Amino acid sequence: MADSEPTHSTRSLLLYKITTTISYLALVITAFYYTFNSTPQRLWHRNPSTPFAQSSIVTSIYVLILFILQLVYAWSLYASNPVYVSAAVNIGAHFVANNLLLFGFIHLWVRAHYWIALVLLIINFFNLSFAYFRHSTTPRAIHIGTVSGPLAWNFAALYWAGAAAVHTNHLAARIVANVFIWGWLGYGVFFLAAYKDYTIGFALSFLAFSTGLGQLLTSPHILQLQYIFAFTIAGLLFVLSLAVGVPGLLGKDPFPRGQIVSEDRERAPLLADE
Repeated sequence: MADSEPTHSTRSLLLYKITTTISYLALVITAFYYTFNSTPQRLWHRNPSTPFAQSSIVTSIYVLILFILQLVYAWSLYASNPVYVSAAVNIGAHFVANNLLLFGFIHLWVRAHYWIALVLLIINFFNLSFAYFRHSTTPRAIHIGTVSGPLAWNFAALYWAGAAAVHTNHLAARIVANVFIWGWLGYGVFFLAAYKDYTIGFALSFLAFSTGLGQLLTSPHILQLQYIFAFTIAGLLFVLSLAVGVPGLLGKDPFPRGQIVSEDRERAPLLADE
């Protein structure tokens, strides 16, 4: 039995190498094809004028950066450092599931099956959230491309796809959207405060900026406040992420990434004085 563990580990690692490569290539090729092909079924042709429409250029840049960073994860499966290999294996199933779900999402999205596409995003949101909360201390080089970056995009995409599925751009819908968009700030602040994770803060800031630009291109309305709110949220998240990230990068952060700041730790100096 003792000799079976290394064999099982080797087989699992080989399985993740194969499934990661296949699912990653399937997603990247599909994304590039439906972004640049000349047929009517283009990814950004399905970007209706809604309160959460994004800038195709800015969001495409974000996704391209994610694809590049995910190569770091693929490399980790072949690394000699056991810490990176173990971290890569731990989130391997979540990463493969993310690729397959987004592969299906793109095919549904370009064919205007918005509601089914939204269901896949909801499933993937739970998949990535589970990966985050279970492996919040994954090495940052892997964490950004496979956990925090995709989770931030998936969160923003829920609003984007949800608005497209509802398919309304009336005044009442925009008023509701003016309220809902502040959920982005609350979501980002949660990770900044609880997990000291500035990577997801910067990611949400970037996507909020993309939404602000996208709203500038939509038809004007009496209460066209969405782009103002989006830019405000982008700026706030950027500043807050800097405030959290700089001390950590300088080695002066008293609370390591991935640890929730508890009430007992906040009261520790007071208890010491007693």
